[in-house]
Amino acid sequence: MKGKARDFFLLNFGTALVVIGTYFFKFPNNFSTGGVTGIAVMVSHFVPGISTGTFTTIGNIFLLFLGFIFLGWGFSGKTVYTTLFMSAAFALLEVFVPLSAPLTDQPLLELIFGVGLPAFGSAILFDIDASTGGTDIVAMLMKKYTSMNIGKALLFSDFLVAASALFIFGPETGLFSLLGLVIKSLMIDSVIESINQHKYVHVICSNPDPICDYIVQDLHRGATVCEALGAYTHQHRYIVYTAMDRPQAIRLRRLVRQLEPHAFILITNTSEVIGKGFHFNE
Repeated sequence: MKGKARDFFLLNFGTALVVIGTYFFKFPNNFSTGGVTGIAVMVSHFVPGISTGTFTTIGNIFLLFLGFIFLGWGFSGKTVYTTLFMSAAFALLEVFVPLSAPLTDQPLLELIFGVGLPAFGSAILFDIDASTGGTDIVAMLMKKYTSMNIGKALLFSDFLVAASALFIFGPETGLFSLLGLVIKSLMIDSVIESINQHKYVHVICSNPDPICDYIVQDLHRGATVCEALGAYTHQHRYIVYTAMDRPQAIRLRRLVRQLEPHAFILITNTSEVIGKGFHFNE
């Protein structure tokens, strides 16, 4: 229940960030940084009678079927929810907070918020195996069936949409759209790595027992111990392998320095830890 409540909160929070960034910053400036929302911006330019929210809903429903067929019900169920959330939010905002012009006269500032908020929200959704629909589904299909990561897949699938803004809205808006697309693609991967970042710790020591006891009983993590032989000293040693979050790694480092000042400690960053007690198995 705790995990489901966490995912439900993240699902709503991530979708809300996408809605805010898209409606208040992308739509008024005609930033077409890809996706169904980017296409909606261009369609509404030629067909004023169709709102961006309406076209976004139609496009997402079509792509949802593709997601359901190729990615499974678990993915599509979450994406159906986020799609309905976005559609309802856009409809309500168009009624109660109509925008006829950008909020400021600083397009670069608006681009930062128009790209940063949706990118952060999309990264949160990707991290819990969800999506806002649209070309996010295309990107996840490409990730599943090719070696592309999410950022590159989004960049590839959205490039044509962003490039079209050059011809529809002029060079300035088009170049801003292309810049926003690149920033979004790079930012999503960075945010996902930051969310999942843990520390992978190697401790080369003489007595692993108190270290392992601390890891298991105080930090509530697991560890693996291997015997080793020093190449220079030819002395018998032990290597303790473990993975944990940053605060726990700091506490472990402090303890090892106290127990065994000459122990050799290696701490590296890792963004994917698959196993009991971590993101993918919680």
